[in-house]
Amino acid sequence: MNGVPSGAARVANAFSRAAAAGRGALIPYLCAGDPERTTSALVLRAAAAGADLIELGIPYGDPLADGPTVAAAAQRSLEAGTTIEDALALGAEVAHEGAPPILAFTYFNPILQFGLERFAEALVTAGMCGAIVPDVPLEETPPIRAAFEPRGLVLPLLIAPTTPAARAVEIAEASSGFVYIVSRLGVTSARTEPDFGWIGERVAALRARTAAPLAIGFGISTPEHVRAACRIADAAIVGSALIDAFAGLHGSEASGRVGSFIADLRRATTRSG
Repeated sequence: MNGVPSGAARVANAFSRAAAAGRGALIPYLCAGDPERTTSALVLRAAAAGADLIELGIPYGDPLADGPTVAAAAQRSLEAGTTIEDALALGAEVAHEGAPPILAFTYFNPILQFGLERFAEALVTAGMCGAIVPDVPLEETPPIRAAFEPRGLVLPLLIAPTTPAARAVEIAEASSGFVYIVSRLGVTSARTEPDFGWIGERVAALRARTAAPLAIGFGISTPEHVRAACRIADAAIVGSALIDAFAGLHGSEASGRVGSFIADLRRATTRSG
């Protein structure tokens, strides 16, 4: 890739830098096209405030894993006319501006319609590092992994509270970049408390079987949640609460709110004290 580190290398480096600084990584989610057709200012403000990686949502009309806040953001984006091409262009724009590793968050149907090989190549061209595709079960990931791995792209897979222990290990072994641990049953939301007791047990079990970073998402919404997640695992993922933080705002007001919200969460990623 002409001397440019692969997406997988950039993701690994982001986790390594956070660990070397004695903290967990912070991974916010923003939906491309919300609240404006271009979301670059919000992504770059999140980066400046301390985000280590960023999930960039590609809006889709049937988001099975998305709670009401994220689904509403996707719907606003779709109503504004945002396409998968627009989301990829946004990824390219912020990558060019020096944003941290960007991962697409999308569903399999948009990828299928776009074309799997074409999508993988477009991620590389955009300078993005991979994708999270929550509606694809383990058994159906080989075609995506076959398209991603030769291009140095990551495919983090999700482990739910209901996932049996043996299957969780299989998922972790097939995951690349990091393992996405879902903190509780249901869809994404900032309104239900994460079950850190269960999470701690699952993380401890997986630590013995995989060297991959472990990231906790779904319901992580406050500095206290981030602090608990980063003391248990390697990263905290925050989506709905961030979108709620700039609800109804636009332009510099929205990006300013993103910056202050991310800065508060970033201070909670430290493992000392």
